[in-house]
Formats: sequence, C-alpha cells, structure tokens
Amino acid sequence: MQLSYAFKVIVLLKVMKNNKSVIIWLLSGCFIVFVMVVVGGITRLTNSGLSMTDWHLVTDTFPPLSDAAWQRAFEEYKKFPEYQKINIHNDFQISDYKFIYFWEWFHRLIGRLLGFVFIIPFVYFLVKKKLDTATLKKCGMLLGMGAFQGFLGWFMVKSGLVNDPDVSHFRLSLHLTFAFITFAYTLWVALDLLYPEKNAVILPLKKLARVTLVFLLLQIIYGGFVAGLNAGLLHNHWPLMSDGQFFHESIVLEKEGWIARFTEGKSGVQFVHRTMAYVVVGLILFLYYKSRKFTLSKPQEYGLNALVLIVFLQFNLGVFTLLYSVPLWLGLTHQVVAFFLLTAMTYTLHRFSK
Repeated sequence: MQLSYAFKVIVLLKVMKNNKSVIIWLLSGCFIVFVMVVVGGITRLTNSGLSMTDWHLVTDTFPPLSDAAWQRAFEEYKKFPEYQKINIHNDFQISDYKFIYFWEWFHRLIGRLLGFVFIIPFVYFLVKKKLDTATLKKCGMLLGMGAFQGFLGWFMVKSGLVNDPDVSHFRLSLHLTFAFITFAYTLWVALDLLYPEKNAVILPLKKLARVTLVFLLLQIIYGGFVAGLNAGLLHNHWPLMSDGQFFHESIVLEKEGWIARFTEGKSGVQFVHRTMAYVVVGLILFLYYKSRKFTLSKPQEYGLNALVLIVFLQFNLGVFTLLYSVPLWLGLTHQVVAFFLLTAMTYTLHRFSK
C-alpha cells in the first residue's frame, strides 16, 4: 500500500514538472480573480462602484493626473443619480470623490491585469505547443469567460447610472457569481493537470458533492442579492429574525407575489440566504458522514476535512456579520471565506469525479 502511494507521488511530481509553467499560470489566474473579488467587495462596501461614469479600454488605465483632470471627472460624476440624490446632501467634496474613485479604478486595473496574465502566457504556451487539445479548449473557454466577466462589470455599473443610484442587485449578483464560477473553473483546469491519473469514482459521493455545489452556488447568488439590496442591515438577530419570528411578517408585506418577495424584497432575500446556510452546512456534514462508509484517498480526505472546517467558519462569520449590521471588515471576511469554501468544494468534487 505504501509502495503504491509512493509510486503515485512520483508520477504526480513528474506530471507537475512537465506542466509546471501551465499550472503556475492557471493558479496565478485563480489568485488574481480572488484579489479582484476582494477589491470588488471593498468597492461595494465603500459605495465606490459608481464613481467612474464611463468605461474606456485604454484611457481609464491611469487615474486623473492633474487637479484639472480630477475636477473634470468630479463634474462628470455630479451629472449622475448617486451624487444628485445622495452625496449632494452629504457635503461631498472632491477629496471624498478621490477616495471612492480609487477603489473602482483599482478594481478595473486588476481586471486589466487579469486579461494580460491570461492572454500573454496563453499565446506563449500556444506557440510552444505546451497545451494539449483538451487543455487548449478549456483555456479558450476561460478566455471567453474572462471577457464576459468584464462585460458583466460594466453591465452592472450602467444600471446605477440611469435613475436609481444603486446598481441592480440582479446584475451585481450575476457579476459576483460569475467571478466565483470563473475562479472555480480555472482551478478545475489546473487540478486536471495536477491529477491526471484516473481513480475509481465513488458515484454516490460524486452525486452528493454535485448537489452540494449547486446549493453553494445558489447561496452565493443570494449573497449577491443581500449585498445589492443592503438586506443585511435589517433583522439583525439570530437564530430568529426580528420580533422573535422565524418567518418575519415583513416578507409578505414588502412585495406582491412570492417570486418577487424572495428575489426583490429585502426581508425575503435575507430569509432565503440565512435559511439556505443551514442547507449548505447540512449537505456538507451529510457528505462527510456518508464518506465514512468508503475507503478514501488522502486528497479526498483532505478536501472533506477542509470543507467541514471552512463551512463552520463561514456560517459563524455570517451570523456575526448579521448581528453587527455588516461592518466593512466582517462583510469582506465573509466574502473571502466564501471563496475558500468554494475552493474546498471544487477540490473535493474534482477528487470524487476523476
């Protein structure tokens, strides 16, 4: 048994050596997507996302470089709803504008950097024929996903520049969730290169892991809804909502129709997000319990152990973020740990699928 495991390690090291540069490239992409989502979280939590009122591929690369350029950008910002309906009443000065401008500009800068990190090495690996046919197709998909993510970012911002000084929570959630999916798929492609050997698939665990991933993604979608609607700023109680109610009466009163209540109403969206947290925890614990009936490889065990630890951390962070009315550092930490949870989930599913 030990000799077999040692042989697998030797094979894995050889594979890693052959694909080392490609694997590093893909994992670097994962890291930059992670950083971009973190900065995006800061941008959202500091209400900085509508500070740049236009999008240009080249001219937005650098911030305004003179006082006159800053004044022109500030005057342009004053033409839009966020300033006219909110900040005009808050003694909002150009120094305040520079602060919110920085986070949106930095977020877009990382997006540009991500494009370079993917495209330039991709062309190099293509010329050097370091990508096999399967990996080439997957990397082509990643490039398309990256371009679409950039479109989604502007599509989201544009919704807050018309009448309502807030971006559409649907568009925000789509932008956020697609970033998570892009990250997970990039990690999956890297794992394909890290673990090229074919193991016997434990079908019941694979199916359950897939279901768990679906509910985790639904939870991420609703996390975007909560963020977009600022729904974490009400019903700051746990385990029950306000007034000792599990299903708060405001859910029914806020919107007409059950679909709208659970997709557009602040109380309904928060109810789904906080309730689905129990579902995600339950599914991961059930996956862990069911796995005890099978003989697992070390990577499968590591993935499951990480899942259980991270989901409990994330659940508690969610509770405290709610109880303390979403302070910036807690809201951001909650989003970061969601990334770690998706990482562990992707890794675990990969190990049960290949």
